[in-house]
Amino acid sequence: MSKHLIVTEAGLQKMKDELEYLKTTRRKEVADRLKDAISYGDLSENSEYQEAKEEQAFLEGKIITLDKEIKSAKVESTKGKKSVIHLGSIVELQIEENDIETFTIVGGNEADPFENKISNESPVGVALLGKEKNTTIIIDTPEGKVKYNIISVK
Repeated sequence: MSKHLIVTEAGLQKMKDELEYLKTTRRKEVADRLKDAISYGDLSENSEYQEAKEEQAFLEGKIITLDKEIKSAKVESTKGKKSVIHLGSIVELQIEENDIETFTIVGGNEADPFENKISNESPVGVALLGKEKNTTIIIDTPEGKVKYNIISVK
């Protein structure tokens, strides 16, 4: 049984766009770099050639991995009650008594704390899923218990 990679629609599109870029633009850039390195002559002592070959191997590995991830990706359905937090929800939270912050619940590979994207697999993400507006939850974090008030769900 293969494990599905849970993603949002936007996350899947981003993966597809990256794969297309790697297969077209990056492959051509690496092939051109390899071609230039070969023109320098003796390949056994040609560091540019060795680096280009390593880059090519890394690129092909990334393409294979990304292709497998896309094939195993499952877009989480966002149908149903819009007031319930699910993958793709934009949630306004008041953490303790601090200011309100906005987070998006995303699949694990889409998480990005700098963009306020919380993984559905993280302790906070797991605790939020299925909850509704005006709910208070307490989550155990490495810093101790933290109270979250759900202000809105979009």
